[in-house]
Formats: sequence, structure tokens, C-alpha cells
Amino acid sequence: MPRIFDIVEYADAPTDEIVHRVPGTGSGDFRLGSQVIVRESQVAIFFRDGRALDVLQPGRHTISTANIPVLVNFLGVLFSGQTPFKAEVYFVNMRDILDLKWGTPQPIALRDSELGLVQLRAFGTYSMQVGDPQLFVNKIVGVQGLYTTNDIVSFLRGIVISRFTDVLAEGGKSIFDLPRMFDELSVTTRVKLRDDFSALGLQLKTLYITSISPTEDTQKAIDERASMGAIGDMQAYMQFKAARALGDAAKAGGEGAGSATQTGLGLGAGVGLGSVLAQIMGQSMQHPTQQPQAAQPTPMPAAEPSVDQVFQALELLVNQQLTLPQTARDNLLAKLQGLNQEFNSPTSDLGRIKSMRKDIVDSYAWVAPKLDEVFATNAVSKALSAAATRFMGS
Repeated sequence: MPRIFDIVEYADAPTDEIVHRVPGTGSGDFRLGSQVIVRESQVAIFFRDGRALDVLQPGRHTISTANIPVLVNFLGVLFSGQTPFKAEVYFVNMRDILDLKWGTPQPIALRDSELGLVQLRAFGTYSMQVGDPQLFVNKIVGVQGLYTTNDIVSFLRGIVISRFTDVLAEGGKSIFDLPRMFDELSVTTRVKLRDDFSALGLQLKTLYITSISPTEDTQKAIDERASMGAIGDMQAYMQFKAARALGDAAKAGGEGAGSATQTGLGLGAGVGLGSVLAQIMGQSMQHPTQQPQAAQPTPMPAAEPSVDQVFQALELLVNQQLTLPQTARDNLLAKLQGLNQEFNSPTSDLGRIKSMRKDIVDSYAWVAPKLDEVFATNAVSKALSAAATRFMGS
């Protein structure tokens, strides 16, 4: 049953509470002749049917059609001034609300002028004051359906983060420039937010950025960039990044690389890739058209092997796996030939190389060690660096 209020007040209001509702839920029954006590730094607003009615300033007020003329629209026949009417009363805090926190719940993805794509987290504080209490209650309570401080602050935080993200993206700066731009970013964000807050009946007083920090992955990129910057060789940095990415892909898919003894397979039965490659290089110099018959350790020729010759050596080792079913051997050879063609393509793509290597290791984990040797050769490393350069420049 609705509670009938004879005295309406909100004493001992916390300084950081924006608005307080009487009653806490539902609508209350207010009698004509009841008292409304509004303390300093408060205003009281009667709210009914989705909109704010009259605003009562600090002081003691008697509910009557004289004090609140709009009540005439909600009252029928008056019975000795005792007829109750249903409404809610919102006590709005008119003090400055200080030290409100804002921060990014999820990292912000931005294009960095030096590192490419980065992810950042940002945090700060702001303060505000209710400028137009009737507009505030209409917009926040009537339109948004919010009246608890936590809900209102959460709603405003989303607006702050949205505008801050816009400002950060428009700057087009590198993450390395941001620490000296906190004041500039704060002022620009505050200017952009002023109209948003004003439309809600609020005045944004201050806004500060306390920190902008990279995510763990972005911090790793910064550390790597700093390390390679000390060397002063950007080409080496791009090659390092490509090798790191491919190494991670092989690690993710090649946990079973050491299971060769369980499957009875072992590439080359102890013969190294270098030995087979030396055989191929020696025979190509003496008899270009003759196919190698067996892999015998010979001194490595002075000439640098090509990508084709490196993969040919690996294919010879795969062909020695007589315990491997022919269909599986043919499938693996086809995958290796596809990877070889990708490296030789003038438009080789780092992403495709990573994907193809991972596919091979996922399907044939025991070939991972020899594939690592292939990627360590000069010819393949140079091709990988070229693909990385195209990737970093795209």
C-alpha cells in the first residue's frame, strides 16, 4: 500500500550523492498541506508521469496549489485539502561533485605513427555541478531512467570515454608523444564534453587525465622498438619481428615436435639439413641436370644456396621417411612446395607464411626442427625479411 507523506525531507545527504528519490521505489501519496523541507545546496523536484514538475528552492514549503500550481492538473475534486496525489520527489544536490573517476573498461585500439596498431588504457578524474535541476531530472530520470549515483556516474563515464577516444584518435600522434600532451588532451576533451553535459542540465567544471598506459602486448612492442632503436637498424628490427611471430606460431602448433620417437619417424635419421644441402649445391655446380641419389656429408660450397635449394634439401629428407604412408608424404611435400612458392613470390605475405608454417607443424609436428633449420638459412631469412618489410609498410 502506498505510503502517505506528511513531511518530505532528505537530511544528512552525502556530499557526493547527486540525486535522492523519495520514496525509494514506486510513487508516494502526498497530501495537500504536507511540508517539504529543502536544505541548503538542495532543490526538490516533484516528478510525475515521466516529467519534472515544479522546482522547490531551499526552505520550508507547504504543498498547495498556490505553491505548486501545476498540481491543479493532477487533482480532481478537493476534499478539505486532504486529497492525496501520487508523485515522486527528487532532492538534487547543487554542490560541486568532486573527484569523479573515469577510465577505459576495455583498451582503446589506435593507429600509432611509429608502432602501427597499439592498445591503450586511460584513466582520469572530473568534477561537475547540476546547473539546471529540472532539465537534469527530465533527461536523466525521465529519459534514461537513472536516479542512483552509481548509475548516473556510469552513464556519464561512457560519454567521457567516447569523447576522449575521439580526441586521441584525431591527434594522430605516437604513444611516445602522449606523456607531454596530457594538459592539451584534457582541455580538448573538456571542450568537447561541455555541450554534452549542458544538454543534460550539468556543468562540467574540470577534467584531468591521470594516466595513459599501454597494454602488455603494446608494452612488449615498445620494449622491442627501444632495443632495436639502440642498435639503429630498422631492417633488423623488422626481420626480428617476423622471426618472433613465426617462432610463436611454430611454438603454438608444434608442442608435439619432440614426439618423433613415439611415431617412429625422424627426419634424415641423424643426417643434418646442411649435409643434404651441401650435396645438392655440389651436384648442381658439377652436373646441373643430374638428380642427387643419396645424401652424403660433404663440405658446404662457398656459394649461398637459394630458397629452392633449401626446400629441395628438406623434401629429400622427407622422402627418406619410408615408414610414412605415401599419401601423408605426398601431402607434406605439397605443403612444403606451397611454402617454397610463397617465399619466391614477389608479393609474398607474412600472414600467409605464418599460416602455412603453422599448418605444416600442426599436421606433422616431427618436421618442426628441420623446418626451423630452413628458416634459419640466409636465403629464407632474406625472403622472410622482405615479406616483413611489405607487412610493416602495409
